[in-house]
Amino acid sequence: MTEIIITGTGVPHLEPGRAGPGVLVQHGKVRLQFDAGRATALRLVEAGVRVGQLSALFVTHHHSDHLTGLTDVLFARWLEAHGRFTPLPVIAPNGPATRFLERMMDPWVDDLLVRQEHVDRHDRPDPEVRGFDIADEPVVVWRHDSGVQVTARSVHHEPVMPAVGYRVDTPDGSVVISGDTMVCDEMAELAAGVDVLVHEAFRREALSPLFTEMPHLRHIAEYHADTVQLGALAQRIGVPRLVLTHLIPAPIAGGTTEHDFIDDVRRGGYTGEVTVASDLTRLTIG
Repeated sequence: MTEIIITGTGVPHLEPGRAGPGVLVQHGKVRLQFDAGRATALRLVEAGVRVGQLSALFVTHHHSDHLTGLTDVLFARWLEAHGRFTPLPVIAPNGPATRFLERMMDPWVDDLLVRQEHVDRHDRPDPEVRGFDIADEPVVVWRHDSGVQVTARSVHHEPVMPAVGYRVDTPDGSVVISGDTMVCDEMAELAAGVDVLVHEAFRREALSPLFTEMPHLRHIAEYHADTVQLGALAQRIGVPRLVLTHLIPAPIAGGTTEHDFIDDVRRGGYTGEVTVASDLTRLTIG
């Protein structure tokens, strides 16, 4: 059985109960984390997964809200593994994301020196950075002998470049995690034939009346996925289950509801199963 756990549904603006963006996919002992927004390490342990059990972590792009929890993941993995520490492979598109990964521990050098000297330790929590180049077609970026394979595809989140979505194929089926992107043909290509599509969601029509008063919302709309258009894409490629995350705006009492997101994708024509994710939402394939 392959299990999908949404470790965070939030965005840069803080909302109670919503950690930063992240998705865990696990098949047997293979545990793959996609992005690591704020509180990812906490959500993982709440889901029953220790950070030392992660097989690899994948970064979709270099926006801070997808990365602020990564330092915590790396430190926890290191601190919990005296004498048996193995660096966490972190896979990312070459460019700003890999540059960040290679220097992300630099601000902690004094802390690390104290910890190393105190317990006579010589290793560090730095990630094992594995960069890959973006191509004009999907590229396989990770494989496991259990039959699990991860493929990356460029998506449209300009001016943030590069940005990718990931597809995970296991012996049970497949799931695509969008990362941040507009609705685009590249995502349709990556998600063709999958069992589950985990996709970011922005309610453009609902928020557009606020664009004049709050121009930053217009800027956000320019590079995120409109929910109605997303429903049309999911129907066109025949995805049986659509999971909405990175929710803008977050459902709150007296405001936007989960049903509003569902209504949007239905207006786009989608007839499959829709889940508006909360933190720690779980799904299975197989």
